[in-house]
Amino acid sequence: MKNFVVALSALLFLAACQTPKEKVDLLVHNAVVYTVDDTQPKAEAFVVKDGKFVAIGAGKTLKESFEATEVVDAQGKTIVPGLIDAHCHFYNLGLQLQKVDLTGTKSYQEVLDRIVAFQKEKNVPFITGRGWDQNDWAIKEFPTKDKLDSLFPDTPVAVTRVDGHAYLANQKALDLAGITVDTKVAGGEIVIQEGELTGVLIDNPMAMVSAIIPQPSLQEQINGLKEAEKINFSYGLTTVDDAGLSPSAIALIDSLQQNNELQIRVYAMVSNVPAYVEQYLDEGPYKTERLNVSSFKVYADGALGSRGAVLKAPYSDKENHYGAMVIGVDQFKTLAQRLAKSPFQMNTHAIGDSANAVVINTYYDVLKDQKDRRWRVEHAQVVAPEEFEALDDNLVMSVQPTHATSDMYWAEDRLGEERVQGAYAYKTLLDKTGKLALGTDYPVENVSPFYTFYAAVARKDLEHYPEGGFQMKDALTREEALKGMTLWAAYSNFEEKEKGSITAGKLADFVILEQDMMTAPEQQLPNIKVNATYLNGVKVY
Repeated sequence: MKNFVVALSALLFLAACQTPKEKVDLLVHNAVVYTVDDTQPKAEAFVVKDGKFVAIGAGKTLKESFEATEVVDAQGKTIVPGLIDAHCHFYNLGLQLQKVDLTGTKSYQEVLDRIVAFQKEKNVPFITGRGWDQNDWAIKEFPTKDKLDSLFPDTPVAVTRVDGHAYLANQKALDLAGITVDTKVAGGEIVIQEGELTGVLIDNPMAMVSAIIPQPSLQEQINGLKEAEKINFSYGLTTVDDAGLSPSAIALIDSLQQNNELQIRVYAMVSNVPAYVEQYLDEGPYKTERLNVSSFKVYADGALGSRGAVLKAPYSDKENHYGAMVIGVDQFKTLAQRLAKSPFQMNTHAIGDSANAVVINTYYDVLKDQKDRRWRVEHAQVVAPEEFEALDDNLVMSVQPTHATSDMYWAEDRLGEERVQGAYAYKTLLDKTGKLALGTDYPVENVSPFYTFYAAVARKDLEHYPEGGFQMKDALTREEALKGMTLWAAYSNFEEKEKGSITAGKLADFVILEQDMMTAPEQQLPNIKVNATYLNGVKVY
């Protein structure tokens, strides 16, 4: 009996000495975890509690310390932080899903065929769509509206070029918009040939047609946002930076998030419309766990593909053509001065080297001694040597690697052999600024962040062309590309303390991949598949 009492006492003593396991919501183990945290770059397990990472390390150690409600065996799969698209059009993607899709059309005839097929099925009162690109056709000139007029004499049609910077409209739409050969609009072009309207509108004149396009219903907007969210989650995207939204669109997103009808996190750039600017400067920034409204999206110029980007010297393939600023330089500087006195970021679309010069020099001029403002240059597509030299870590370059691989076939035609060397110069931009935010600009490009990753690293298209890569001096390493889609993208939003890496205390957004994007053969990178996407430690895909 005495021995029994002694043994029992010993057991009770040992039990008392054991530290009870901390209860957590989720333990993920048996994984190859790329944390994007330089203090602990790789791990095999982590735990989540109350929507945040609690600990990261070895599976055996974490199992001994934590008791999880749910345990996930990753079966050796790769895990990365929730991916961030630093420049996209999330709201517009949802709406685009309800319009005629002209992406990938190889001729103007194919554009017409798709429009006819769409209208036969949908029979809408005003036909809209997006995705055509004359640079992909055998005849690489802008189309004209003649055939559209014949096919749709009584139904207005306005279809957007892939970059969103040009419309092709039929005569019915032009009549409704009040556009004639005598119409003048600064900051763009109404293309006229032989004294007749061609139907092509570049940059600012597009607004006249946009104003007469029927607005989507509330339910269409909700359906579009939910469908866009599904697509993004399927690619491991947990945060999207929407580059240009109205207050009503932002309010709708906020409402859906508050009611848990929309889960994805949104960094919303407010469109540069005077009434919107006044409203948000008066109200100030707005932030929840899922929504961040603290920046304005401004357009400096147009796009290179439609020759709307502003260059310092004429286009190499169009005599005496420089492109056009879509905002006056003085107007831009005045707006920058106002925003410099506010807590808002200024995020400006700049494609051509002249537009980039205006934006970069204005930023530095108005910010002066203000540090850590993180004003962003969206695209920074063609930059002259003198602007490269001016850059430092007070500005953020937000770039889209698939633009390089989409444009590389004709970029030298537009820019010439010497000037193209300063285009899509991602490594150079990174070296000058220390960080680089990566996005897609979807629906201009495909939603897939793995296309972004491949384009950044390999500088090739999906056919693995060109063999040696396009201007490989500006390729990124895999580590740099992953940071650009996670931690550096979060930094560009002032959110690096809450997301962007698998670090204790940060939001538990992460992605389980079927392949290891850091070691897979280069040609496999565009085809990386997502096994599961988690937001706040909860599986959403």
